[in-house]
Amino acid sequence: MEVEKTVKRNKIKTDIILKNFWRDSNHFADLFNAAFFHGKQVLNPCDLMEVDTDVSSIVKFNGHAENVQKVLDVVKKTANGIEFVIWGLENQQKIHYAMPLRHMIGDSFTYLKEYNEIAAKNREEKDFESSDEFLSNLKKTDRIHPVISLCVYYGEKEWDGPFCLTDLLEIPEKLKLLVADYKMNILQLRTSGSLQFHNPDVETVFDISRSIYEQNFERINTVYKEKAISAELGVVIGAIIESQKLINHALRSEQKGGQMYMCDALEKLVNEGVQKGKQEGILANIRTCKNFHASKADTIKNIIKEFSISEDQATEYVEKYW
Repeated sequence: MEVEKTVKRNKIKTDIILKNFWRDSNHFADLFNAAFFHGKQVLNPCDLMEVDTDVSSIVKFNGHAENVQKVLDVVKKTANGIEFVIWGLENQQKIHYAMPLRHMIGDSFTYLKEYNEIAAKNREEKDFESSDEFLSNLKKTDRIHPVISLCVYYGEKEWDGPFCLTDLLEIPEKLKLLVADYKMNILQLRTSGSLQFHNPDVETVFDISRSIYEQNFERINTVYKEKAISAELGVVIGAIIESQKLINHALRSEQKGGQMYMCDALEKLVNEGVQKGKQEGILANIRTCKNFHASKADTIKNIIKEFSISEDQATEYVEKYW
């Protein structure tokens, strides 16, 4: 089938799917409002502007220079007059035990990027009022704008990694108060049930993904039995739970009208899983019988008894895989 060929050709990377979903300003604003402001509409989607996600830089120290690459997942900017705030999003599928350090580097490079822009402008204008301003390439009145980052962890396992920089450090007790810390903002999908989302797409993605992790198929059947969702959301959910089959099902639905029913999709996935397990069991049974020099006839009888299939099906399996 042409649809099947299209699905096989389109092995979309899950990180790209998630980045595209959160680039939508309505989705992005709702996520941050739920994570930081208890659902209050502090971030307005209309005020969000896309920002370059590449904050790679050259780090110079004691005469040594090194290129360091860092690309964030999604970055937005909100402006109020000439002032603005940078909002950064990092998608995380797996537990990363150096995540606070990664976030600190990302935020630092974002600050460094703005500093370099201001410094270049000041050098060009040559409007320094003191040697101190000339040395730093910053005027006394120059200010860098705040960066607020959020890590969304989609994994089924509870996050057991560090939540801040000091969680990573081995610090003698008497030095703890002297060490600068860096707090990482993290949102775990598996514990997001109390968050107040207002965007229906974001609410649906989190609710269904969380219910699948909890194996709460009764809830999915109750809430979404007669409720179609867009194939696009099906792709996002498939990316979150890392199910290529669900992504494929959503892509097929997109070609058939763009809507899909999660109950039907999950039922098919469960049935496929059962059938796959059954087939693997039959093949293992055939190998065992063959290794113990059982006859084909005895193997067929054994398969019929163990897997409750017809004689014709058992014979077909034995002839194919003997």
